[in-house]
Amino acid sequence: MGDWIKVSQQLPPEETVVETKIDDGRYCRNVQRLKRKGWLWFYPDGSMYVYYTPTHWRYKEVGNG
Repeated sequence: MGDWIKVSQQLPPEETVVETKIDDGRYCRNVQRLKRKGWLWFYPDGSMYVYYTPTHWRYKEVGNG
């Protein structure tokens, strides 16, 4: 799997499911797959957006859903 990319430095392509997390330097949390549409982040099926912005993302592992 690739290295984590800071959302503040680069956004993933829209509509692409990526691994995301919030990492404040002390704790990692909210590790899950999401896709971005504009400034909102949605579950992979597009059913709902999350009420936060991840701090990091990376392309999801190939062959793992």
